[in-house]
Amino acid sequence: MSAVTCFPIPRTNRVNEDWRCSREQTDDGFFSGTNPVMSRIHAQIERIAAVDVPVLLLGESGVGKEVAARMIHKLSPRRNDPFLKVNCAALPAELLESELFGYEPGAFTGAARSKPGRFELCNKGTILLDEIGEMPPALQAKLLDVLQDGEFYRLGGRSRVSVDVRVLGATNIDIHTALESKQFRPDLYYRISAVSLHIPPLRERLDEIPSLLEHLMDRVATQLGRDPKPTSMRILAACLRHRWPGNVRELENFVKRYVILDDEEAVLSELEATSGDASAKSNDAISQPNANSPANLKGILRELKAKAEKAAIAAALAKVNGRRREAAQLLGISIKALCNKMRQYGIVDGRSRLPFRVSVEPEDDPRGIPQESDPVYASLV
Repeated sequence: MSAVTCFPIPRTNRVNEDWRCSREQTDDGFFSGTNPVMSRIHAQIERIAAVDVPVLLLGESGVGKEVAARMIHKLSPRRNDPFLKVNCAALPAELLESELFGYEPGAFTGAARSKPGRFELCNKGTILLDEIGEMPPALQAKLLDVLQDGEFYRLGGRSRVSVDVRVLGATNIDIHTALESKQFRPDLYYRISAVSLHIPPLRERLDEIPSLLEHLMDRVATQLGRDPKPTSMRILAACLRHRWPGNVRELENFVKRYVILDDEEAVLSELEATSGDASAKSNDAISQPNANSPANLKGILRELKAKAEKAAIAAALAKVNGRRREAAQLLGISIKALCNKMRQYGIVDGRSRLPFRVSVEPEDDPRGIPQESDPVYASLV
């Protein structure tokens, strides 16, 4: 059987909206450097980008898997070639196959002429298969051929098409459960997960809230042609105690509403209403400790106290642009105690990486940060 080599397609025929990584989706501000886990992920991305292997990105919806994928492409030797994203959950199996691999005339009703698929359009570049865990098993087998041999057949074709494409996969499903239930092929998993990156949910990295708010505020205001809004301590405290089930995507939508409405009370009321629902669910879970673990309650209280301390320290550092002495004064503790707490919680101040506008309202604590005796401090957990 003859093989067809895929030569670069003229740029005018490529998918223009995905040809170059937009500033919105590749801005390094996503990695603020304030959270040690995210700092490690950023360092891993820099190393991974230079090595031409498949990468599997794992994490909940909205945590930033696409941002990480675009950053891998941006830092890779393929950066000047196309980056294309395909949502595997958005199309039925038949349409997804023709979208990925193309088709020949007569392959199905209405196929009057040949059409290249995304893999051919993305030759020499990078393709992101978003929601790869939702891909039908038959297509998983065909994708395996591409990863192993760099070849495939168009739908209705008789000649193999050769391509050179770096494949990135992203999914929010529990991949190990999918493997056990045969929803995801083990051979494909081991082939595409040469490197796996798990991006944690926003609720596990609340110390990034101040810098993410600043980054998103600047970006959203520029997009909408508005002036950035100052972030009051009320907004910061509300964001720190919210659970963010939609992760960074939800935080970005919150910032958009604030910029558009220019009404702090309205956006806070909406956020606190949803926070109340999340807190109720969290409290239900906490109110049923394991009867076999008598020390469980102490462990829960210790964990909640640590989360509150970490969030308060991160907020204080953000407010004073990383200056530890001033942050210690805001918190009412010695600088030695602050440094010890920062080491304990793995907090990186990095003043150059923590620009943050904070507007202190008259009713805010004069020290500028919620204290342990304040209701807002207790509500951070």
